[in-house]
Amino acid sequence: MMLTIRAARPSDAPLVLQLVRELADYEKLLHEVVATEADVAAALFAEGARAFCDIAEVDGEPAGLALWFNNFSTFRGRHGIYLEDLFVRPAFRGRGIGKALLAGLAKRCVEQGYARLEWAVLDWNAPAIGFYEGLGATVLPDWRVCRLTGEALEALGRA
Repeated sequence: MMLTIRAARPSDAPLVLQLVRELADYEKLLHEVVATEADVAAALFAEGARAFCDIAEVDGEPAGLALWFNNFSTFRGRHGIYLEDLFVRPAFRGRGIGKALLAGLAKRCVEQGYARLEWAVLDWNAPAIGFYEGLGATVLPDWRVCRLTGEALEALGRA
């Protein structure tokens, strides 16, 4: 098995969207995906893009992705990486691909002097939680993700 991790290229926008859709389907959230290839291309590849994507390939075949952006810790006074999506296609799981994608982000954090690498995991996703804890990650029990979208976001934005 030849595993390659590379930065996504503009021509990968359809692939990135497909992998995001596969992840959403696994998470039972496919109905929430409204992104288009144009949205993905603009977010990842337009001038001044603030989101990034690494693609994992096994023997040249797309196996997964890590989609991320920089965040900031006021407590640490330094930037970090927030991993928005980590996905490995089911046929490729158990081969170290997820670990390799995370290790690449951890290496980037170390090289850039970033304070931390963070992400969220669904509370029902026991296989992912076990995988993350096996890598040394701490699942924070006291924190809950808050989100404003749609009408609530627009209403607060008009306030």
